[in-house]
Amino acid sequence: MGDIDYGNLMHAAMRGLIRQVLEGVAQDGLPGEHHFFITFSTGAEGVELADWLVQRYPTEMTVVLQHWFDSLDVDPDGFGVTLNFGDSPERLYIPYDAIRTFVDPSVEFGLRFESVGEEDEEEDELDIELAEVEEEPTTDAEIVSLDKFRK
Repeated sequence: MGDIDYGNLMHAAMRGLIRQVLEGVAQDGLPGEHHFFITFSTGAEGVELADWLVQRYPTEMTVVLQHWFDSLDVDPDGFGVTLNFGDSPERLYIPYDAIRTFVDPSVEFGLRFESVGEEDEEEDELDIELAEVEEEPTTDAEIVSLDKFRK
């Protein structure tokens, strides 16, 4: 029997947490002041994004689920949502594996998934963090690390 792969097990658990949160929002809407900043790799496998958004954000992009979003569909591998960019509604599909950060500033909660080596996904590292962010929507959320989990 090989070693227990705690890093990948923690990633799976944290992505499961994101899925549960999004399933609740898809069913009941955003409760109270909750809202999410979700940063993801635009080039990751399975990401579906309009070509003009990929050109504008070739490596990663942060989306905000707060005031206006539509058709939030959550499945075992990721979620789809329609967001408004200017006056242009666009459909996105974001696999959980593409997510780099998930932040809910209303309760100062944040997760960050980091790959030590982008080519070697076996070397993933997980930070579980407390987010300190401004109330104004910004893509530059300051995230303070509480604890790092490494293999």
